[in-house]
Amino acid sequence: MSKRLFLALLSVSAIVYSQEKEPTNPEATEIYKPVPPRVVAGEYGTAPSDAIVLFDGKHFDNWISSVDSTAVKWHLNKDGSMTVKDRTGNIQTKQNFGSIQLHLEWKSPKEVQRNGQNRANSGVFLQQRYELQILDNNDNSTYVNGQVGAMYKQGVPLAMASSPSGEWNTYDIIFHAPEFSRGGNIVKQATVTLLHNGILIQDHFEIEGTIEYIGWPKYEAHGKAPLMLQDHNDNSRVSFRNIWIRELD
Repeated sequence: MSKRLFLALLSVSAIVYSQEKEPTNPEATEIYKPVPPRVVAGEYGTAPSDAIVLFDGKHFDNWISSVDSTAVKWHLNKDGSMTVKDRTGNIQTKQNFGSIQLHLEWKSPKEVQRNGQNRANSGVFLQQRYELQILDNNDNSTYVNGQVGAMYKQGVPLAMASSPSGEWNTYDIIFHAPEFSRGGNIVKQATVTLLHNGILIQDHFEIEGTIEYIGWPKYEAHGKAPLMLQDHNDNSRVSFRNIWIRELD
């Protein structure tokens, strides 16, 4: 049974409940079908049984260059991570995604270089459009809607939960894709929840539209799209590892 069908059947059950009289026995409010699918969880951070492993440190088979769709030019490291190779461009998944649960781990270089937005700057672009900021903000202030964990230029994080420079961070993301009418108008805005190192820093934030460096965010109708990781073109040397995703639609 698909997740969409499972959720639809639960919605039907809720409607039936709302139309019935107040139940007079416990069995009237017990649901037995559909039975939720079993998912086996691994140790914390490792991919559950129904996840798509996007990067396990062995290869770039699930990724392409965002510049020209050729092979990824980033560094593949012996410790099972990958590191941005400066000025080679963003990378993105070969597969398109809608609503997702996403886990990834990232770290800035231990050796601190530069300040502000030029220190270990990268980003996670959901559906190529909606960026969750990656930045080394340890003793490095910047505009708060552009700091680590921000929905860039939109959502200020609820806390700054970064590991020390050079140590690994985790991002656990729940993203619900926007919905559009047949005419292309926005019907339901996208939302994002982000736990940074286990700390809730974006709480079902309603995304205002595409990420714009200059100007206001805006929505343009689209369907499923790739996940993208950013090369900020400033020798950021941000590294990533252990990336997996669960489709929610």
